[in-house]
Amino acid sequence: MPGPFLNKVFLIGRLTRDPELRYTQNGKAVATFGFAVNREYISKGEKKEDTCYLNLVVWGKQAEICAEYLKKGNLIFVEGRLTYRSWETEENEKRSVIEVRVEKFQFLEKPNIEIIDQKEELENGEESESL
Repeated sequence: MPGPFLNKVFLIGRLTRDPELRYTQNGKAVATFGFAVNREYISKGEKKEDTCYLNLVVWGKQAEICAEYLKKGNLIFVEGRLTYRSWETEENEKRSVIEVRVEKFQFLEKPNIEIIDQKEELENGEESESL
């Protein structure tokens, strides 16, 4: 089918669950997590909100970064494309899902990074390496 095609999404939303990091048999990292995008609108003079829930898939080094720094509730910007995946269960039931394959993402809030103070490390008897 000739013609122009475009499969690109830009989303801002919050994680609905922590990223789950796995590795393929070839050792490539893949992270999956839930994502919610809200939309406010007015219907019959009343302000309403609609939420769209999506599954996001991130590959490679970005997957490892997501798993390390992102947590449920974090607000992020996502750029990616829609992908369709289908499979059959062990009970021979057909399943399918449309997911967002993340190509780029950006933190919109400071990520929750736990930084251990060097003084605290020394008090706990752990050695520190000098640079």
